[in-house]
Amino acid sequence: MGRNKIVVLLAFVLAIAMLAGCSGNKGNGGSAGTEAEVRELVYATAKDINDMNPHLYPGSMPAQGIIYESLVENTPEGIKPLLAESWDISEDGKSYTFHLRKDVKFHDGEPFNAEAVKQNIDAVQRNGSKHAWIKLSTKLAEVSAVDEFTVKLTLTETYYPTLLELSMTRPYVFISPKDFLNGETKDGVTGYHGTGPYRLEEHVTEQYASFEANEDYWGGAPAVKKLTAKVLPAGETTLLALQKGEVNFVFTDDRGTDSIDVDAMQRLADTGDYRIVRSEPMNTKMIVANSSQTASPVSEKAVREAIWQSIDRETISRTIFGGTETPADALFSSNVNYADVGLEKREYDPEAAAKLLEEAGWTTASGAEIRSKDGRQLTMKLYYDVNSSSQKTQAELLQSEVLKIGMKLDLVGEESSAIAGRRSSGDYDLLFNQTWGLAYDPQSTITAFASDNAYLHTTSGIPRAEELYAKIEQVMVSTDEETRKGLYKDILTIVHEEAVFIPLTNGSVTIVAPSDLVGISFKQTQFELPFERMSFQ
Repeated sequence: MGRNKIVVLLAFVLAIAMLAGCSGNKGNGGSAGTEAEVRELVYATAKDINDMNPHLYPGSMPAQGIIYESLVENTPEGIKPLLAESWDISEDGKSYTFHLRKDVKFHDGEPFNAEAVKQNIDAVQRNGSKHAWIKLSTKLAEVSAVDEFTVKLTLTETYYPTLLELSMTRPYVFISPKDFLNGETKDGVTGYHGTGPYRLEEHVTEQYASFEANEDYWGGAPAVKKLTAKVLPAGETTLLALQKGEVNFVFTDDRGTDSIDVDAMQRLADTGDYRIVRSEPMNTKMIVANSSQTASPVSEKAVREAIWQSIDRETISRTIFGGTETPADALFSSNVNYADVGLEKREYDPEAAAKLLEEAGWTTASGAEIRSKDGRQLTMKLYYDVNSSSQKTQAELLQSEVLKIGMKLDLVGEESSAIAGRRSSGDYDLLFNQTWGLAYDPQSTITAFASDNAYLHTTSGIPRAEELYAKIEQVMVSTDEETRKGLYKDILTIVHEEAVFIPLTNGSVTIVAPSDLVGISFKQTQFELPFERMSFQ
């Protein structure tokens, strides 16, 4: 063989070896746990990311939280700058002037500036009926671009939670104006380009969505270069996927649901390949009772109280959640601002529950298992999230408990979107739900008491409904701290006494992550995770 041929052959062999080495470092995309893919996190989600339009509500909030950003951020230390570097508030509290960052671009290269802010907020406001739950939407009179990087918001009246509501995951976040459809977002968008640390790369409906790091992110490029949200049924399927390395990260989703149960989490942690990280308590899991459903027994206070006193929260906490969620005695835990107001505790007491029903005229005929009154049985439907094993287990426990006192619950499992639709339309007796969470409460959940997109049907049937709504209006515009405290106490006392929000447990966000993943932390919200702060050792 000639010298030239030998050189060519050696070069060819070397090239093949280099290609093989590169291929080994990239991995094949089928296993999240291989060494080849240490730059990628694949997390399990029980539902598709759906429509990612940030000005509407079907989309996955954890996914939206890494694509889109707000003017300000809610932190444990209070409101801090995000897309706005600073802001000024007028003496009368009716105008907010934001000074924007000058180094921000949307994922499609469009500049982020005052005009983009105005276009986004105006688009949200033109679809106001969708956002009635967020009171800022009803008080925002004008948005004006003062100059290229200064924007002014003018309100119709003072509204103390303005900055809090501007910090939320939606709707006051920003999408590239090029994605608008005919100058609007209310009828859909043509793309999903935000300013956040990740951009949407690929989405196959009901299978997966992949996100790539925004290398031009104003806050610095994320260390984890790729995230994939893989749609898997909660429970055994997700556990097997973790064990096989098809996914390597799970966390409590925006329905308050864990993909695997506590025992499965611990088994994974015991292998040494995973670790469990839990946040501080963030929300209250509850059963919502429809007081306006006059054809149903649930419209009676005595029935709602009897359900409340039939729930063994200690057992739920210990056996269903392994102590990771604590028993809840009221709508909000005492660490929520304005919520520590000394409400009377209703203990687990089946005998007292039975007595309440008896005194209210719900009696048991000879030989009958279910109580009746005026010719109708004490029967109601309880709706739970079909993807939540913990909700199903709790529902079955409650069904068994109330049957002992002569009450029948028919359990109905549905998708979370269907349950949200029932909550808005009023087509329910009882359903599982949760408070908005630490960053949003008490103001967001309480505002939702009067919203027909949320809890209007829950509260409108109680005798003091109009008084309740008036106090909600007053507390949101109050500029005096002591006055706000008094109004919040009155509001919480009314709904507590009427037992329309029946608390179960105080929930946290739980993460099961690879043991070599560092920088895991939580935001001041139950719906988002700061993936951009994470990295592999």
